[in-house]
Amino acid sequence: MKASTVVELASPLLPEVALLFAESDAHAQALYPPESNHLVDAATLAQPQVLFCVARRAGEVIGCGAAVVQPEGYAEIKRMFVRAPARGQGVGRQILAFLEEQLCLRQIGLARLETGIDSPEALGLYASMGYARTPPFAGYSEDPLSVFYAKELVSPAGPPQTHPQEE
Repeated sequence: MKASTVVELASPLLPEVALLFAESDAHAQALYPPESNHLVDAATLAQPQVLFCVARRAGEVIGCGAAVVQPEGYAEIKRMFVRAPARGQGVGRQILAFLEEQLCLRQIGLARLETGIDSPEALGLYASMGYARTPPFAGYSEDPLSVFYAKELVSPAGPPQTHPQEE
């Protein structure tokens, strides 16, 4: 019988997370040039405006994700990663659903993200979970290797907050 996966808030400074980040960085660097990698470090993810979570199976960290709450009232999804042996088992979906739930509880009604064109599993996940392609946001610029997504989140307390359009 396969162990269940538990997703929980955690510190990005845990030693096992450092190993996961090393795997994630190597994976991204194998796919994209440095100027197309928008990785954030553990210290950035340890800030109070960041929700960071890990997925564990039988106590082992097998994946992670973060939501960086922006002053403009939305959150950017960052550091979505699942170890190769756990891919294709719904772990990424669990992590993203957990982050969305956490954002809704905090009345954050919009999630945005950037991912790469050579990450078909990620592209499929985001599309299947209701994310729509958008133009670049925040400090991102057009990049032929990047895809940008956004999703309005529905809070348990009601409809999402309204957000001013970016200029």
